[in-house]
Amino acid sequence: MSPIRSIAAQIINNVASRGQSLTDNLDTILLSILDPRDRAFTQAITYGVCRYYPRLLYILNQLLKKPIPPKESIIQALLLIGLYQLTDMHIPPHAAVAETVDATILLKKPWAKNLVNAILREYLRQEKNLQEKIKLDAEAYYAHPDWFITRIKEVWPMHWQTILHANNAHPPFALRVNVLRMSRKKYIELLQTNGYLARVIPNTPAGIILEPAIPIERLPGFAQGEVSVQDGGAQLAAELLELEPGLRVLDACAAPGGKLTHLLEREPTLATCIAIEKDSKRLARIKENVSRLLLPAPQLFTRDASRIKTWWDGQLFDRILLDVPCSASGVIRRHPDIKLLRQANDIKTLAKKELHLLTSLWHTLKPGGLLLYVTCSIFPEENAHVLQQFLTYNPHAYEEKLEVPWGMACEIGRQILPGMQDMDGFYFAKMRKKSVSDY
Repeated sequence: MSPIRSIAAQIINNVASRGQSLTDNLDTILLSILDPRDRAFTQAITYGVCRYYPRLLYILNQLLKKPIPPKESIIQALLLIGLYQLTDMHIPPHAAVAETVDATILLKKPWAKNLVNAILREYLRQEKNLQEKIKLDAEAYYAHPDWFITRIKEVWPMHWQTILHANNAHPPFALRVNVLRMSRKKYIELLQTNGYLARVIPNTPAGIILEPAIPIERLPGFAQGEVSVQDGGAQLAAELLELEPGLRVLDACAAPGGKLTHLLEREPTLATCIAIEKDSKRLARIKENVSRLLLPAPQLFTRDASRIKTWWDGQLFDRILLDVPCSASGVIRRHPDIKLLRQANDIKTLAKKELHLLTSLWHTLKPGGLLLYVTCSIFPEENAHVLQQFLTYNPHAYEEKLEVPWGMACEIGRQILPGMQDMDGFYFAKMRKKSVSDY
């Protein structure tokens, strides 16, 4: 009896009922799964259930005669896993049903055996009718929460369907070549020599998409620091910072570290590079990546970046990368658990925190210095609206327009929507502090 479905049910229950991160759960649990095929299956099924959670929950509610009690949420998670196998995984129905029913024993919920069996078999009997019903329910059809669909329609009336469909797609396997070690052209040749197909990500000097995706341990040169996994949109930040030798640079919210390591690859001869991250575990991962890529070590602080007195030595920065914690509404295709974890009222709360971070860190920027404001959100409340408020109360700040061939112009900054040019959804804006001569 395979434990994989019971493990997957525990992960989904942790996300849906306890508000935990899918990535954090997988990072912990996959270490205990030795068979690579089982690891891949666990990842595929948990990502899939999160990706289509609103749709699967709609189907389940059509089949249940009464709701499952909250104390038995693990069984609801198991039923969603069973339904996902039947709707999207092309697993033979008899095997999917039998294995999912067996998982009730491993979960020590033998009472649920008949329920799970009955619900999954009833789905198979009603499959055609249920698939037609899905088309009549927006939340089920688009597989997004109602509040999200409503808001996206409001702020992106010409693009909302494209955004929702992009969020449900599997993201491309995007790489960034460490150009300190190897050119992009040579790395593509190395991939081709090893039998892999790769193509350039437009508007990036080091970006590549590999098709199909492979485990990172099989990536040529990964262990040697020749390449990193990073979305093409995220790779734009280092290019926009206008880095030069001898500058003093701050990465204010550094985890997971992709943008930090990229700016160090882009300009390894900075005078100072300081990185701030609240989470000590995530900071440890940054250290690992800096070491793997053989980059000059930045100064790392486990702090709240907005509390500048706890880490700042009073020396002003030439450049600040402010990649603020946000709703992550632009990276749902890569982190589908956001559909379960985020609520409508989170956006206003996050926007306040983002404005507070921006206002606090502005004091550490030199006159004439540049702050790059970045989010992976597609909500204007977290993007242009934050900067509009900031500019209202900071007369020494002004926007430097982004003259670039990617994304869409906003009132302030530029927005990349999910799937544009094979990129995730990102927002960028450049804020320049007036020099003394401008006053």
